[in-house]
Amino acid sequence: MAETNPLPSGTATFLFTDIEGSTRLVQELGDRFDPVLDAHHRIMRETTAAHEGHVVSTEGDAFFVVFRSAIRAVQAAIAAQEALRTNDWPPDVAVKVRMGMHTGEATLGGDNYVGIDVHRAARISAVGYGGQVLISETTHALVRDTLPMGIHLRDLGQHRLKDLLRPEHLYQLELPGAQQDFPPLRTLDALPNNLPLQLTSFIGREREVAEGRRLLEDTRLLTLTGPGGTGKTRLSLQIAAEISDQFADGTFFVPLAPVSDPDMVPAAVAQSLGLHDSSGKAPMDLVLDHLHEKQTLLVLDNFEQVVSAAPLVAEMLRSCPKVKSLVSSRAALRVYGEQEFPVPPLSLPDPRNLPSIESLSQFEAVRLFIERAMASKPDFSVTNENAPAVAAICAGLDGLPLAIELAAARIKVLPPQAMLARLERTLPLLASGSRDLPERQQTLRGAISWSYDLLDQPTRILMARFGVFHGAPFDLVERVCGPGESLGVDVLDGLEHLVDQSLVRQSDVEGEPRFWMLATIREFSLERLAEMGQADATSQRHAEAFLELAEQAAPELTGADQKRWLDRLEAEHDNLRTALSWLVSHADHDAAARLVFACWRFWHMRGFIHEGRERCGAVIALLPPDDHLARTRAYEAGGGLAYWAGDFLAAGALYGSALEAARLLGDPARLANALYNMSFSYSSWSATDPVMRRQALDLQTEALGIYEDLGDAAGIATTHWGLGILEYFGGDFAAAAAHFTSCETHFRSGNDRFMLAWTLHMIGLNSMEMADLPGAAAALEEAIRLFADAQDQSGVVLSLDDFAQLALETGDRMRAIRLSGAATALERRSGAKLASVSNRRIGTGRPSDNLSGEEEARAFAEGQRMSLEDAVAYALGTTPS
Repeated sequence: MAETNPLPSGTATFLFTDIEGSTRLVQELGDRFDPVLDAHHRIMRETTAAHEGHVVSTEGDAFFVVFRSAIRAVQAAIAAQEALRTNDWPPDVAVKVRMGMHTGEATLGGDNYVGIDVHRAARISAVGYGGQVLISETTHALVRDTLPMGIHLRDLGQHRLKDLLRPEHLYQLELPGAQQDFPPLRTLDALPNNLPLQLTSFIGREREVAEGRRLLEDTRLLTLTGPGGTGKTRLSLQIAAEISDQFADGTFFVPLAPVSDPDMVPAAVAQSLGLHDSSGKAPMDLVLDHLHEKQTLLVLDNFEQVVSAAPLVAEMLRSCPKVKSLVSSRAALRVYGEQEFPVPPLSLPDPRNLPSIESLSQFEAVRLFIERAMASKPDFSVTNENAPAVAAICAGLDGLPLAIELAAARIKVLPPQAMLARLERTLPLLASGSRDLPERQQTLRGAISWSYDLLDQPTRILMARFGVFHGAPFDLVERVCGPGESLGVDVLDGLEHLVDQSLVRQSDVEGEPRFWMLATIREFSLERLAEMGQADATSQRHAEAFLELAEQAAPELTGADQKRWLDRLEAEHDNLRTALSWLVSHADHDAAARLVFACWRFWHMRGFIHEGRERCGAVIALLPPDDHLARTRAYEAGGGLAYWAGDFLAAGALYGSALEAARLLGDPARLANALYNMSFSYSSWSATDPVMRRQALDLQTEALGIYEDLGDAAGIATTHWGLGILEYFGGDFAAAAAHFTSCETHFRSGNDRFMLAWTLHMIGLNSMEMADLPGAAAALEEAIRLFADAQDQSGVVLSLDDFAQLALETGDRMRAIRLSGAATALERRSGAKLASVSNRRIGTGRPSDNLSGEEEARAFAEGQRMSLEDAVAYALGTTPS
C-alpha cells in the first residue's frame, strides 16, 4: 500500500527487503505468525520513516522503500537490522531479513516505479540471505566515505544477477554484533551456465515464470509454445535463471535458430556444453556420455525448425535421468512426457474502460511499452492525454512483446497519439528494428514471415485463406478455406498443423473448438492472400457462409433458443461485419440487404443500434429502384433500428419506403408486416394526436385483415399486441388489457420469448394505470428476467424504467432514481433511446428528470455505475406486496 506523501523522483535509492524462510515460519507457527509479522512491519515502518524513507509497497513480508538520499537508506537498513536482531521474539522464532539496495533513476509510472534500476535493486535483494545487507556499486560510491562509525563494507566482487543483465559489483554491510559470514550469493555465477546476457530488463510475466517453475518440478520436458514475437525465448531464459540453483552441474542455453538440419541438433548441444572431442565420437554419444550422471538444465531455443529432432531430445532425457529440458518452439515436440505451456500475450487494459493513470502500469504490456519508450526517449511518461493511446496501442498489438518493443522504439518520432493513428497498417509501421537482434526478429514482419516460410505450400495457402476470419469454428473454416482438393491438404490436418506451429490458436467455447489468429498474424496472412490472387474468391466464400449463418439464426432470435443464437451471432460479429463490408464494397446489394435484414434484430437486442443504422444506410445507398424485395428488407431493417433509437421521423421515412416496396412486390405476408411496422411510426404520439392514432389504427387493421386471410396466427397475435399499444396510449386500459391477454396466450404456447417479454412489459404498464400494482410487479419481473436472459439491452432499458415508475407508485423515490440512473446509463451505451423518447407512463417522464438535492444526485450516480447484471438484480430485489 503506497503512502500518501509524494514519492521522490530523479535520483533515488531503492531498498527491497523480505523475511528469509517466511513460508516455513508460517507453516511452523500457524496463528502465532501474525504477531511476528506485525512486529516486523512495525520495525520496518518505524526505522525507514525515521530515516526519511517512503514505503512504496508491501506484499506479505516484503517491503519496497525509496529514499532521496543513499546514506539515509543505508542508515535505515542498519537501524532496521539492529532493531530486528534485538527485538524480543518468541523463544523458538528467528526472524532474519535480507536487504538489498541500489541507486538509480526514480521514474514513476502511476503509483509505482518503473525502469531498470528498480528491477536491479529487487534482484540484488533476492540473492542475499537473512541478516545480510547488500548494496550495488552505485550506492557504494555514494556512501563509502560517509558511513557511520563502526560500519564497514566487504567487497564481494562482480556477480551476474538473475535478471540476465550486466554483472553487478556487490558489497556487504558489516554490522557490529551481527552475522558477518554468509554462504555464496544466489547469483548465476554460483553454478556453471552460459545463459546469454540480455540488454533490456524482463518485464512482468510473474505468473508465467511461477507457472513454469512449478511445471518443471513435475516434468522433465517443458515446451513453451506460441507465435513469433510472443516472448518465448525471453521467458524461457528467465525461468532458467530463476531455477538455475537447482541444477548443480549447470544450466545451458542451446540456440537453434541457425540450425536447419535436425541431425545437427546434438552438435549444437555439444557446442553449448563446451564439449570438444577429437576421438571421432558422434555428437549424440558425446552428449549422452557427458550428461549421463549430470544434474543439468538444457534450454533449447527455436526448436520448431528442427522439430523432427524431437526423438533425440527424448533419447537424451531417457539416457540422462537427472537432465531436464526447457524448450521454446512454435510447435510442441509431441514426445512422451512432454508438458506444453502456451505462452499468452502480456496482460492488457481495456481501452474502452481505462483504469486510473496510477494503475495503468500494473498491466504488463503498458509497463513494457513505458520502459522501452523511456529507453528511446528518457523523458517519456504516461499522461492523461496520451494514456488512452498507449493502452490502445498495446491492445492493438495484442500484447505481443516484440510488437510492443518495436512500437515503443518509434516514440522518438511518433508520440502515442500519432502512433495509434497509423496502427491500421501495423506491419509497415514496425518495419525496422534493432540491428543487433537476429535477422528474424528485426521486424514483426520478419518474426511472422520466418514462421510462415517454414510451412509447405498447401499449408501456407490455408493460413492465408484463414486470414479472412476473425476466429471461427471448424465447419466454417472448412467451408471457406476448402475444399481440401483445392488446397492440397485436408483442412482439418492443415489447421491442426497451424495450431501446432502457433500461427493459429485454438480455444474451446462450450465444448466446441474455435480457431483464431492474433491480429498481427492475421494481417500478414491477408497480405499473402492478396499476393496469391485469392483475396476476392476467399472473401466471397466467407461472406456467403456468414450470410447463411445469419439467415439461419434470424427466426431463432425470438424463440425458446434465442440466447444461444444471439450468443452465436455475437461470437461471430466481427465476421459478420467483415462479410457485410465486403458485400457493400463489391456492390452486392441483394446479399447485403439480406444480411442486414437477418442481423437487425440482433443489433437491436444486443445494443449495436448505432452501428446497425450506419450499416443499413450503406446498404440502402446501393439499392436499385426496381429490386423491391431487397428494398423491403433493407428499409425494414433500417426502420426498425431507427424506431428503437427513438428516431421516429427517420423510422417513419424508412418504414414508409419499405411499405411502398412491399406493395409493389405483391407479397401479402411482407405487406402485412410492413403495414404493422409503419403503424409504430404513429403509435407513440397517438395519446395526444387523434389523427396519428387514426392512421396507426388503419394500418394495424389492414395488417390484421391480411394476416386473418392468410391464417397466420403469429401475425394475428402480433397485430393484437400493436392494437393493445394503441388502446393503451389512447387511454382505454380495459381494451388494451384484452388485446394483451389474447396475444400473451399465443406467445406462451408458441414459445415466442421475445414477444412474450414485450407483452409482459405492456401488461405491467397497463396494470399500473389500472392501479393493480401486484399484477404490474409480477408481469414486470417476468419480463425483465426474459430480457436479461437473452441479454436484450433494449428490453432491459425499458424494464428498468418500468421498475422506476413502479417504485414511484409505491412511494420509494430514491429507489426509483437509482433505477432511472441505471436505465439512463445503459440507454446511452446501447443506443436504445426509445425508452426516454416514448415516456411509456402517460404524461410522465423519468423520476430522474428533476433531481432535488445531493442525496438524489448521489442515488442517480449510484444507478449509473451499475452494470446490466447489477441493475437487473437491484430491480428484482424489492417488489410491492
